[in-house]
Amino acid sequence: MKILVLNGSPKGDKSDTMHMTRAFLAGMDQVSENEVRIIHASRKHIEYCTGCLSCMRNGGTCVHHDDMPEILEEILDSDVLLLSFPLYCYGMPAPLKALIDRTLPLSSIAMRKVGDHYEHIGQRDFSKLRYVMISGCGFPNGRNNFEPAVIQFRRMFRGDSTVITVPEAPMFNVPEAKRVTEPFLAKVRQAGREYAESGAVSEGTMAALAEPMIPEETYAQIVNAGAP
Repeated sequence: MKILVLNGSPKGDKSDTMHMTRAFLAGMDQVSENEVRIIHASRKHIEYCTGCLSCMRNGGTCVHHDDMPEILEEILDSDVLLLSFPLYCYGMPAPLKALIDRTLPLSSIAMRKVGDHYEHIGQRDFSKLRYVMISGCGFPNGRNNFEPAVIQFRRMFRGDSTVITVPEAPMFNVPEAKRVTEPFLAKVRQAGREYAESGAVSEGTMAALAEPMIPEETYAQIVNAGAP
């Protein structure tokens, strides 16, 4: 299986969220043989979409000359598209958002009604793609934090996509926290195994991932103690 990871964190491999993503992929590797490619959005030359829509009229050629044509081909060559990013202002970081905006050449200007809303008709065939979102934030819980990003993701990539959201994510980069982060990452590996086996993560595992690593109040106290 070909898996393309779009890492939205400017921290690259040192991203808090990438700890979870690597655990998820390790779980998948226990079930199937996978080819994993990682694109760090902040390290690519990606111009902002201008909204001219010329790519939607001329067969997919953008007015910009940057790294996006190669990235689009990598997306189309994949079986799973995994977006890994920390929560920035209740959404994805700007480099990843710029990349996602520039996937417009995959669609045409023509549209059709799907359910109660309209979607653009594709110029390229990406129907085989499955989508996963893994996101972490620095708050003690995810309530009223991840919802905007999840809604956007599910609107962009179908409602049956897999979404894993985890608060207290900065602890993954704290060696002293391994007592609680390692057991949690084992749950993420379990999620990866289930996804490789069935294309979904069980309700039980999702419920386990929703449990905080340490009590909310304790986490907030630790963070505030280190604040200026």
